[in-house]
Amino acid sequence: MPKMKSISAAKKRFKLTGSGRVKRKKAFKRHLLEHKSAKKGRELRKGGMVADCDVRQVKRMLLA
Repeated sequence: MPKMKSISAAKKRFKLTGSGRVKRKKAFKRHLLEHKSAKKGRELRKGGMVADCDVRQVKRMLLA
């Protein structure tokens, strides 16, 4: 049987940390920024972690 391929979209969006948690970027930072406050822009600059209920699914996409 051929090898399983990782999902390319997931490789571009998520990174695994050393402890096995999954990092992600925050949404709503791409366009229509002029009506969003500077505070909101700074908050969105920081990354986030994938929710616990989604970690298993994301890891499966990355490590397929």
